Amino acid sequence: PFSSCARRKMNLKSERRGIHVDQSELLCKKGCGYYGNPAWQGFCSKCWREEYHKARQKQIQEDWELAERLQREEEEAYASSQSTQGAQSLTFSKFEEKKTNEKTRKVTTVKKFFTASSRAGAKKAEIQEAKAPSPSIHRQASIETDRVSKEFIEFIRTYQKPGQDIYKQCKLFLDTMSHKRDLSIEEQSECAQDFYQNVADRLQTRWKVPPEKVEKAMDEVEKYIMTRQYKYVFCPETTDDEKKDLAVQKRIRALHWVTPQMLCVPVSEEIPEVSDMVVKAITDIIEMDSKRVPRDKLACITKCSKHIFNAIKITKNEPASADDFLPTLIYIVLKGNPPRLQSNIQYITRFCNPSRLMTGEDGYYFTNLCCAVAFIEKLDAQSLNLSQEDFDRFMTGQTSPKKQESDSFSPDVCLGVKQMCKSLDLLSQLNERQERIVSEAKKLEKDLIDWTDGITKEVEDIVEKYPLEIKPKSQALAAIDSENVENDKLPPPLQPQVYAG
Repeated sequence: PFSSCARRKMNLKSERRGIHVDQSELLCKKGCGYYGNPAWQGFCSKCWREEYHKARQKQIQEDWELAERLQREEEEAYASSQSTQGAQSLTFSKFEEKKTNEKTRKVTTVKKFFTASSRAGAKKAEIQEAKAPSPSIHRQASIETDRVSKEFIEFIRTYQKPGQDIYKQCKLFLDTMSHKRDLSIEEQSECAQDFYQNVADRLQTRWKVPPEKVEKAMDEVEKYIMTRQYKYVFCPETTDDEKKDLAVQKRIRALHWVTPQMLCVPVSEEIPEVSDMVVKAITDIIEMDSKRVPRDKLACITKCSKHIFNAIKITKNEPASADDFLPTLIYIVLKGNPPRLQSNIQYITRFCNPSRLMTGEDGYYFTNLCCAVAFIEKLDAQSLNLSQEDFDRFMTGQTSPKKQESDSFSPDVCLGVKQMCKSLDLLSQLNERQERIVSEAKKLEKDLIDWTDGITKEVEDIVEKYPLEIKPKSQALAAIDSENVENDKLPPPLQPQVYAG
């Protein structure tokens, strides 16, 4: 409730406006003793949240009931179709008998195979076979889905009653989502996130499952759900994910000339171990696109990042820092050019368990990958310490950065000579930069001298145009009462008196 001070202020303002305030009209509708808010339909904040939660749970329950009813109807339709197929199988034996009798008559001749009707039928069969999709694709997808379903069932059996509840909730969610294909991808993402939260809360509050088992169960739920939903929610046609993928891929191809030195990457690929780590990191970031589950995609990003840290550690002989990791990750992305990079990032953001993205090393590495992609999209000449002219020439392919090619060295040249040549090349580049800095400093000094001379000349012109006039010193001011003619009538000033004793 409002404090007495706040209530007095409210009454005081109302009295100033000439309005009588009835305290009962300000109370919450639910009668909890708190003051309501007209924007919340007369409820206080606590009661309004309770009412909103009840309405939301009611809507969720209605959705589950609808899903159960649709599932029952689908099962009944499937059972009726099975009975129809059983009836048809009874008549199949008669068909086989009739066919055998026709074969025994031996009326088939060579002319029958060259009739127009037979050629037309064969052509029609070939067209239908060409239009039919390849069964290997559907067979592969069904095998993977069946495998995940079996693994999920084996897992939830260890949870007994909570596992049965989890399986029921997952089936109802999949049935509900099958009837919500027309929703936008953001709305489907919101439904998935709400489902994750509801299942986790249900395991913790209703079944009293420990937190570590809840996390493991949520990983399996995400794997089962997203394997079934992958083809519907990954890079859907209603979004511009594919357009962003092509834009990023084109951008990375245009930046093929970027070297590790431009990005200040502390990795030396001439060391065999470091080179192997770089190859493994590129393989992991490319492999991310082959995974279906957001958690598996995050695992690929994590493995790639750990290989990067190991490569930096081997090169520098000390643990890597965050300042070294991000430039190296940018270089790995530029060198690997992962397929459908934006689609994978959006898919993880929309449908991954939020607990993984908000905490842990997976979330940290994923955040760095997003930063690396954003840096690549906005990469310019200033980011690489290049002039705009050189950057434009490199982007258009007119020239390429100067670098010592390994082909220019003979096979007998040792590694130290190669490193010395690269060091000389770096020294020459530093010399050019120093000369450019010295010339710019001299230009700045000349500009400052010219600016000082210009200001001095302007001041002299103003002084000459408007000379200063120095007036003589004025006489001392007389006493204030010197011109007062009535001074005689004033009483004498008070004199200090000293009292002895």
